[in-house]
Amino acid sequence: MKYIDIDKLRKLRREDFLAIKPYPYFNTEGVLTAEGFRELLDNMPGLDLFEKKFGYERRAGQAPHDRYSLEYTPETPVPAPWKAFIDELCSDDYRHEIERLLGAKKAEFRFHWHYTPTGCDVSPHCDARREHGSHLFYFNSAEEWDPAWGGSTLVLDDGGRLDYNSAPDYDQFDAVHECDSIGNFSSLMLRTDHAWHAVRPISCPEDHMRRIFIVVVNPDNLFWKVRDRIVGKQVQRF
Repeated sequence: MKYIDIDKLRKLRREDFLAIKPYPYFNTEGVLTAEGFRELLDNMPGLDLFEKKFGYERRAGQAPHDRYSLEYTPETPVPAPWKAFIDELCSDDYRHEIERLLGAKKAEFRFHWHYTPTGCDVSPHCDARREHGSHLFYFNSAEEWDPAWGGSTLVLDDGGRLDYNSAPDYDQFDAVHECDSIGNFSSLMLRTDHAWHAVRPISCPEDHMRRIFIVVVNPDNLFWKVRDRIVGKQVQRF
């Protein structure tokens, strides 16, 4: 089973990616093969593996991002297709394309899942400065998710005005661009001080959740390795 259609990334020229406004992001269908997407969708990790993260304080007074979260380690007992997929993500082919597009060198990947229940949202924010960017893979199919329930990643245009360390409302942005996120879609996002994004409150039934798998692209940086070892789970990683 091949999970990644690497040509989807190879065909994206870096200069075209960097020219995307309001900041470089690539929201497209089919970075996963159709068979790979279905195999992963049919074998999503069980909620019993997740940690409930609700009410965590965020930077600059931003509203909490309430959700269930699962951080991957090689010992995490996720279904075999996910282990195989993550092995592909760690391959030279995928790493090369991500480093090329994000301008990263010796990037390190961190993997996690977020399941978000009804009533919860992701307040407008930029990711941490320690990151090169992230690759978001969406795992709600058209058969089981109604677009009226929300859940789409929103790319927000601040016109270059807003302070990264602030908690803006939606009406402070010049434009809102909605990413496709139902079915086999993903979003590759370059991290900048103006790469604002969010998710409005979800209104799905109680037995559904927004499901997303995220590849966080970090630099190979000893400082952050030491910091994470010291801090552990005592703070929420932004």
